Amino acid sequence: MHADVRQNAILERLRADGRLDVSKLSVDMAVSPETVRRDLRVLEQHGLVRRVHGGAYPVESPAFETTLSSRTTENVEEKRRIAVAAAELLGDAETVFLDEGWTPKLLAEELPASRRLTILTAALPTAAALSDNPHHTVILLGGRVRGRTLATVDHWAASMLAGFVVDLAFLGANGISREHGLTTPDPAVATVKAQAIKSSRRRIFVGTHRKFGASSFCRFGDVREMDAIVTDKGLPSTEARRYMVHCPHVMRV
Repeated sequence: MHADVRQNAILERLRADGRLDVSKLSVDMAVSPETVRRDLRVLEQHGLVRRVHGGAYPVESPAFETTLSSRTTENVEEKRRIAVAAAELLGDAETVFLDEGWTPKLLAEELPASRRLTILTAALPTAAALSDNPHHTVILLGGRVRGRTLATVDHWAASMLAGFVVDLAFLGANGISREHGLTTPDPAVATVKAQAIKSSRRRIFVGTHRKFGASSFCRFGDVREMDAIVTDKGLPSTEARRYMVHCPHVMRV
């Protein structure tokens, strides 16, 4: 098999499985482990994968962004486990910011229904899902609505959020890395996320392991600004420990 063909096959499997083991892949492809490592080095140089000890996992390109409708069918069980674990970190918070995206929407479903909470969000689906609970006061941030994510963005939403002091923010990102922090492709989205960090006393990142090592165009926060990170066990424990240098609490569920 030609190297280009093999590398494309490796990349397709990585994107399908989320992580690959060098030893297993070398057996499956009938090549030596060193050949697999060489292919992974090439893919990493092109910014397509993130190598870890014994394997690798895929990196989203800076321009890649799924739509809200596609997120509903992707890795739902992983995201639900993350949402359940993140909701348990609510503590004594009375005011909560929920970011746009599918994982924060699942998190909204896990918030205690009988507890009085004031919830701020830029996400229309999340606001709609929470609005019929008499114990929850839901504040939808105003602004331009992005069709891809059904969330309000830009300076209007950020200016409104700047007028609040929030106990806890649950934040997502298109990419999170130790080098580049938390990133997203759209400057208008980054404006709102950056303000959420500024306005919040505590901040928790929620996202699957596929977000780690990825970097998008707009940086809106630093890993050190997060009080906790909640992800799934697809993130290797060795990599999780590296993030703990910057964030004291990293949960793999």
